[in-house]
Amino acid sequence: MVRLVIALALVSSVASFSLSSHAVHGSSNAVHGVRSLRCDIRIEKDEKAVGHALCNYVKEAAKTAIEARGHFALAIPGGSILKMLSTMKDDKSVDWSKTTMAYVNHRAVPNEDETATHLKAKRLFLDEWEKEGLKVLTLSGSTDAMVEADKYANSLRVLPENVLPRDKQTGFPMFDLMLIGVGLDGHIGSLYPDREEVMDKDKWVLPVVKSSSSSITLSLPLIKSSRKIVVASAGKSEKYPLGKAEAMVRALEKNETPSTFPASALRNCATWIMDDGAAELLSKKV
Repeated sequence: MVRLVIALALVSSVASFSLSSHAVHGSSNAVHGVRSLRCDIRIEKDEKAVGHALCNYVKEAAKTAIEARGHFALAIPGGSILKMLSTMKDDKSVDWSKTTMAYVNHRAVPNEDETATHLKAKRLFLDEWEKEGLKVLTLSGSTDAMVEADKYANSLRVLPENVLPRDKQTGFPMFDLMLIGVGLDGHIGSLYPDREEVMDKDKWVLPVVKSSSSSITLSLPLIKSSRKIVVASAGKSEKYPLGKAEAMVRALEKNETPSTFPASALRNCATWIMDDGAAELLSKKV
């Protein structure tokens, strides 16, 4: 009987390891699996390949949404994902005239400020998308995060449900595609660890007031209400010279909470795309 119990326990343990259905690319040191029950994880060779995969998700989500109800609702963050989206600058496969785009988070600064995600996006790709008819929800340009958060929430609320559907049970808006980046400290959007904003369960948009720079962010319940969430992590930068390997293992495998590491809240509801470097510390399948 003891042997039978042990055998069943081993079977259960092995079953807790799950491979993504996507192919694993990259070096011989590539990760072959992660310890997770429901994570959808895609490991690509490098930052360029991650960007290509992310853009394909944009195209697929747009096609599905426009065919289903005639409109596509997209939310994007700043950071490295802007660079990935820049490869779609002249892309005509998406009907931008039937697309509404919002920001996952944005600093409370004028839209022409050099630190504004909106200005960075316009320079990289947004000007071309807007020429094709894209509607962008922008901030009003003040430095008052509380005012900007209220205004941004209202700009979402006035959108008709054929443009931005609502969850029938919670009332939260349902973006067709929510793109997310992750900081080393686990922040997503402007939801930072050990702050009250990440635990808010009611608001659509939150002000994040900090001494350095204030911002607005979509709330965690709103983010999680999206039809599709794609988290992308790849490459190294001046800000992240060692890449995001430690952040990915904390987000996907460690004993974290949304308060200690906000990205972990998306562990079982998002598709995660990362390069070999970002996946380096994830558990290998045994």
